[in-house]
Amino acid sequence: MAATLLAASEIADALGELPGWERDGDRIVRTFRFADFARAFGFMASAGLVAERMNHHPEWTNVYNRVEVALSTHDAGGITQLDLDLATAMSGLAGGDG
Repeated sequence: MAATLLAASEIADALGELPGWERDGDRIVRTFRFADFARAFGFMASAGLVAERMNHHPEWTNVYNRVEVALSTHDAGGITQLDLDLATAMSGLAGGDG
C-alpha cells in the first residue's frame, strides 16, 4: 500500500508538535547538534536502525557534531505520515541533545 501525501494543514499541525523540525518544500528538515562526533554518530546508528525497521530511510549528512536530516516519501512525492513518524522517533532518540 502506497503512503498518502498529507495536506498542508496536517503537516503544519504535526510540526507544531515536533520542535526543531520545519517544512522545506516537499520535505521536513532538522539539524541536530550533539556534544561531539561520538554522540552524533551514535544518534545516526540508532536512528538508522529505526529507519531500517520502518523501511523509510532519511537523507542526511554528518559533519563532526552536526547531523542534518531531510525526510520525504519519494515514491509518494512529498510528506507522508512515515516522515512524521520517523521525525518523532529521531527527536526522541536525540533526547536532551540535538
